[in-house]
This record gives sequence, C-alpha cells and structure tokens, in this order.
Amino acid sequence: MTIDKEPLIRRINVAAKKEPADLVIKNGTVIDVFSSELLKTDVAICDGMIVGLGDYEGIKTIDARGKYISPAFIDAHVHIESSLLTPGAFSDVLAVHGVTAAITDPHEIANVLGTSGIQFMLERAKESSIDLYVMLPSSVPATSFEHNGATLNADDLEPLFQNEHVLGLAEVMDFPAVLHADPSMVNKLAMTLNHSWRIDGHAAGLDEQGINVYKAVGIRTDHECVNIDEAKARLSRGMYVMIRQGTVAKDLPQLIDLVNEANSRRFLFCTDDKYPDDLLREGSVDHNVRMAIDHGLDPITCIKMASLNAAECYGFREKGAIAPGYEANFLLLDDLEKVSISKVFAHGKLVAENGIPVQNHNRSLFMAENHPLTLPVLTPEQFAVKLSSSQKAHVIEIIPNSLVTRDVIEHVPVQDGHFHFSKGKDYLKMAVIERHKGLGTIGLAIVKGFGMNAGAIATTIAHDSHNLVVTGCNDEDMIAAAERLKVIDGGMVVVENGKILAELALPIAGLMTDAPAEDVAEALKRLRNAASMLGVSESFNPFLTLSFLSLPVIPDLKLTDTGLFDVRAFKHIAVSAD
Repeated sequence: MTIDKEPLIRRINVAAKKEPADLVIKNGTVIDVFSSELLKTDVAICDGMIVGLGDYEGIKTIDARGKYISPAFIDAHVHIESSLLTPGAFSDVLAVHGVTAAITDPHEIANVLGTSGIQFMLERAKESSIDLYVMLPSSVPATSFEHNGATLNADDLEPLFQNEHVLGLAEVMDFPAVLHADPSMVNKLAMTLNHSWRIDGHAAGLDEQGINVYKAVGIRTDHECVNIDEAKARLSRGMYVMIRQGTVAKDLPQLIDLVNEANSRRFLFCTDDKYPDDLLREGSVDHNVRMAIDHGLDPITCIKMASLNAAECYGFREKGAIAPGYEANFLLLDDLEKVSISKVFAHGKLVAENGIPVQNHNRSLFMAENHPLTLPVLTPEQFAVKLSSSQKAHVIEIIPNSLVTRDVIEHVPVQDGHFHFSKGKDYLKMAVIERHKGLGTIGLAIVKGFGMNAGAIATTIAHDSHNLVVTGCNDEDMIAAAERLKVIDGGMVVVENGKILAELALPIAGLMTDAPAEDVAEALKRLRNAASMLGVSESFNPFLTLSFLSLPVIPDLKLTDTGLFDVRAFKHIAVSAD
C-alpha cells in the first residue's frame, strides 16, 4: 500500500495549529476509553481523522455543550441477512444507533448462492454509510448432515481475500472437523492464517478441552457463551468473549455479572441475528450498552466494550477511541447513563441525527442471481410421522429466547400409528424441505413450546442451509404454507384453513428484500399478529425461533431435511423413542 504524503502533511499542520481543522467539536465532554475518564476538551478533525484534542479552530465548528463525545460503536459479529435487509438499508439502521462499523458473516447467503452470494454482499456494502467488513464463511455447508445450495472450499474462498473489506475466517462451527483435522477444514484454517490472523469461533456447548483445541489453531473469539462458567473457560484460555443480545439469543443478562475491572478488556458486544423491528425499536449494540449499564456496569466500561475492545480484537488500529490518529467515528450523547444519541459521525461526516439517517440506501441495480424454490409435489403422506404403540417420541422442546433446545422423551398423541395433533397438548408437527436442488428430501419431527392451536407458519430462513421449514397443526395448512413460499420466491407466511393470513416476500435468495427497514418491520408485525391469532406465544419471536430449529450445530435436538439430529451425539436419531 502506497501512502500519500500530502494528507500526512496536512494532518501535521492542523494538529500543530498551523492550519484550521475541517471540523472542530467544541465544549463537549470526551469519553476517554484509555484512562476511563471524562475530558473537557475540543476535538479537531482533518480529512476524516481526529488530529488533536485541546483548543482548536476549524472551518466548521459544532457546539457540543452539555453533550458527551463518545467513540462510535462496533458490532463484533452480525449476519446482515438476518435483518432481512440489504447491506445499504441495514447500514442506515445501524448508523442511527451509533454503530459505524460491523463485522459481518455472510454465511446465510453463501449457503444458498455460494461465492456469488458473498460477492453480492460485498458489492452492496459499497452503498453503506458505515464500514461493513466480511469474515469469510467457514462452514458452507455447516455440516454434512443436511443439504444446502453450495459448497465452499479453501480454493473458492481464497481469491476473496483480495478485497480490502475481507478480514478473516468467520465462526468455525464444525468442531468435529477441527478436532479430527479434517483436510477441508485444515485447508481453510491454513489459508486464513496465510492472509490474516482473524478467525472467529462458534463454541456452543464445548467444554474446556474443546476450547483448547479451538484456541490451539488460532480461533480467538466466541459468541455462543450462555452462562458464566462457559465464559470463564474461554477467558482463561485467552479468548475474547462476545456478549450477544439479539432477537432470539439474549445472553447478556446471564453473562454481564462476570465483567469486572480486571477482565473487561476481553469482552465485546454483538447482536448476531436481529430482526429489523427489534433493530428499529431497541437498537443494535447501543441496546447492549444500555442493558449493561442498567445491570450496574460502569458506563465508560460499557462504551469501551462496544468500541475500543472490538477495534483491538479485530486489529482496527484507527477505530474505537477519541484521540489523535483515530478515525473520526464518534457520537454526541445527550445523556451518558441512557446513551441517548443525538448525532452520529463516520469518518468525520454526519450520517445520522436525532434518529434519522442522513441518506437512505435501499434499492440497487446490483442484484443476486435468481434462486427459485425447487420443491417436490407435497402430499399429506410425505408428512406422516410414524410412531410405535408406546407413543413415546423424541420431542424438540424450544427454550424461549434461546438457540438451545431440549431433547425430551414424552408420550405424544397418536392416531393410526402416526403422530396426530391434539388441541391443547402443545405438540406440533415440523418439517424441513430441501429447496435448492430438487432432491425431494423432507425431515420430520415433533416440536413443543409454540402454543399454536391452528394453522401453520413457514419460512425459507432455516439456519444454516436455509431450506424451507414449516410447523403446524395439520398437513394441509403446512403444505399450503410451503407452496405459497414457492410462489413468492421465499420469505415468511402464516396460513389458517388454506388462507394466507400474512406474508413477507424475501426474493433475494429467500433471505432478504430490497424494501426499507420500516416496511419490513410492518410486515413482521402483521406476521406476528397473525401467528398470535393461531395461539403462538408473544413472549418470543416464532419465526426466528423456527429458523434456528434446523441448525444442527447448537444443542440439543434439531431437524434437518435428512431427519432428526442429536447435536451432542452428532448423528441422526429416530423420532420414535422406543
């Protein structure tokens, strides 16, 4: 990389007060994340960089009297596709909430479209008003126990490192492949280490020995801790622990009490998967910061976790602080305890003010390739779940607001040797239908915890292979829901008695739409209301919960298009428990 001398000379002159700054923020209180102190000082900005603290004059000034000047926030791990938005529209929402950088993993669209999906995300990220970085998907497919739309090996991924916004290897979720030194996984790890030192982990359910294995190959982070003991095991082995607060996985209340003055520098915040309605209503990692403060953590420590810690974890030498030599990514806060954001700047430019983005980014000419749903002809016979006379079955029990499920063995309603829905029993049939290559595979299971007493809900967001997942009280409505998703090229739908009660089309790979966040949030509200009419609990998001019931890398029991999967044993099992 060739450094242009002229900008350096200008920064020197402005820092030395030989020339006026482009912008000076005056009379504010700087949040010093290095010393955990508050400083009354001006902030001088030149060419998008902070060049001085002190008494400065500028071509333009902003009076920040009564406000706090905070480093902008960084989301340390997020899947943009889970927002259902394209990168540009997603960035507008994040900018409003003080996030000016995000480390993204496009493994959702990669599991559908392969490298063309990653290229789509990189191209559309150019529309963003903030910095969007990509960690290359490590597990496409996530496991060999299901069918997805693409396979990505090291040779497929390596050319993408030529893009300056590609940082490293995303969450390594196939622990057995690492443990047994699977050649394909070793190739990806070695490829990454040749280009970068950044490798993210996905250590759901791993014990201390498993963490040893991950850390030994350079995996440095984990966002799957659900309790303090797990977080301690990772901290003691030198990992960064990401405290996640998303739409389904809400881990912050269980982890935040572990953070103290001695260990706080090893914690980051992330959202992982968050729907646009929650992003608009709660925010992004600014919500994590507020929650941590509400739990009694020092506000400056919380802000440091959301800024400097994340920047240092990923090697951003010029992000994460209000100091000379750092990018001018900062917030003006009206209140430190409430983290109330009035203005957001990225690279010295105003990108959001009073909850409104300066510029909206929605539709683009650059589109992903078409990927229509390829489904078999569906009949009730294909949805029959055969059980023995004992009526004992392995049931997927959901845990509200958690990605983890329970494997419970219970007596379920049976009619003519098959599972039969019985109103009031809270047992539903669930199916995962392969949608990429027309293989015709359908996995079947029984799930409890939704509370549904009529109809069906379905979606083509089914982590991580993104087949079609549907649950319901009768085969006819489940089939109607699946067929409607084929018509609209993927999305979400609620059906009762063959009638479509609500839907959201997601024609970009069955995962995203070019619609703005507010429109998507309204559609999600209609879907939630329709699901509630069917009896679904309002205490958790049923669609995001359903989409994770097909993820065979998080314990205990999940469903793929090839059958019921025991995550701890890492093998398929029969639904019948005899």
